[in-house]
Amino acid sequence: MLIASILDGELLPGQRIRQEALAEEYGVSRVPVREALHMLEREGLVTLVQNTGAWVTALTQDECIEIYEIRERVEPLLLRNSMQNLDDSVFDRLEELNAQMIAARDSPNEFMRLDWEFHWLTYSGAEPSFLLSMVKRLWNVTQAYRREFVQHQDGTAQHLTHSEHLLIIESLRRLDSADAGEAIASHIRRTRKSLVTRPEIFDLDGSASSLEH
Repeated sequence: MLIASILDGELLPGQRIRQEALAEEYGVSRVPVREALHMLEREGLVTLVQNTGAWVTALTQDECIEIYEIRERVEPLLLRNSMQNLDDSVFDRLEELNAQMIAARDSPNEFMRLDWEFHWLTYSGAEPSFLLSMVKRLWNVTQAYRREFVQHQDGTAQHLTHSEHLLIIESLRRLDSADAGEAIASHIRRTRKSLVTRPEIFDLDGSASSLEH
């Protein structure tokens, strides 16, 4: 699926998406392809230019940092909405995922997969809502840049991630909403501050490529 190609990094920010190639790949007409592109545009993953074409959405450094500022404020609320519906089996799984991330420190894609599962498991107790949908969109539109960020992480940064995850788990086990909110906000804040010092992460350029065969 096209969304998987974007989120998995097969398609890079700025890369052109050709409707004809997609229609041929999936064995469909251009109509469902066009509808899918409009859906992805609403999700912020694709940029459509009338009478010109479609591209994977690219963010500037300032835009990405702004998204992290938003996440820093809204994800504590989402976590508080979720935590009352989590149980010991979830907390145990969170600890397993956190341990697996240490073992995956040399595999950025696996590290990201585990990190994604970790955080969305903490939010799994939240009822479907505008907030939940918004946070998922914020995660998706920054996925390519998180991947680059993870690839630039050193052992110290990975150790900090592990420690911050432990704080989140501990506060969830205690059902301490204040500590849980501060733990996730602090976790996101550290990444946001690191992004300020990593302009090279935003040099991703898929404009030289296009989805064609």
